[in-house]
Amino acid sequence: MAELKNTDKAKAKLGILKQKIICCKLYISESQNTKVVDAISRVGQKDPEVVLLSKFEDDHYNRVRYTLASYIINDSTTGEVFSPMRRVLLEMIKMAFSTINLEMHTGTHPRIGVIDDMAFHPLNQATMEDAARLAKMVATDIGNGLQVPVFLYGAAHPTSKSVTAVRRELGYYRPNYMGIQWTGQVLPDTLPMKPDEGPNHVSRERGAIMIGAAPLPLSYNVPVLSKDIPTVRRITRRVTGRGGGFPTVQALALSHGDDCTEIACFMDPDYVSADQVQRQVEEIAAEQGIEVDKGYLTDFTKDMMLEKYFKIVLVID
Repeated sequence: MAELKNTDKAKAKLGILKQKIICCKLYISESQNTKVVDAISRVGQKDPEVVLLSKFEDDHYNRVRYTLASYIINDSTTGEVFSPMRRVLLEMIKMAFSTINLEMHTGTHPRIGVIDDMAFHPLNQATMEDAARLAKMVATDIGNGLQVPVFLYGAAHPTSKSVTAVRRELGYYRPNYMGIQWTGQVLPDTLPMKPDEGPNHVSRERGAIMIGAAPLPLSYNVPVLSKDIPTVRRITRRVTGRGGGFPTVQALALSHGDDCTEIACFMDPDYVSADQVQRQVEEIAAEQGIEVDKGYLTDFTKDMMLEKYFKIVLVID
């Protein structure tokens, strides 16, 4: 009997290891109110089948990123997908909407809503199609159920429009306060482009949201010891593909404290490393006589995410 139980456990663990796993990065426009951040975190930890892998808070940006992971199952008869993450995300979003008012929000990171962005990434055996399907289901929940405009990007968009393209069309990168900060609602009441889900009218308290599916990026921030924003923006551009730098790197120059501007980078780790980006920033900044601090990762790598996820879910009685 004991041997049978051990065999059952081994089969169960093997089944979990072969699961399709989806990661979601949920970006919420609040980090300075600890009670709100903790309340949303507790919602994200209620379901044992959904793992809150990390929580990254930045007071200057006034923004928090929750990274969650869970399994996803395909229904071969209906073509639908199921993941317990869908329900958990909706509950976290409802909590955020009930506790955060975008009209009262100010930060040095761009945003268009209380829930600014949701990015779905396939892990383990999951495919990009799995991530895109779940992203579109959540977009329907939010757009039609909560009546918040949703803009899709990446594999979730009908033409695979990039998140950068969506953001540029919405004026996402233009600060509306003192040239360095975003404060209150930044979108017009009637949107300049039709959302993929939800109404054309924007609630000033909630704003709009972007939802997409894409390969998991590496998030790396480089502190530049200068408050000369225009100069740091020029440095930033030269690091990215748009400026002749690394083709798979996207970056923003954002004010970060009294004596620093950060270059926040998103990169494809299969093509470029954090060390390469660090050296490039240092070399370009040196041309301007500007010093650079050592950068830092803001989230786990793909391998680290899977290791933590399986460590938690592979606890079988």
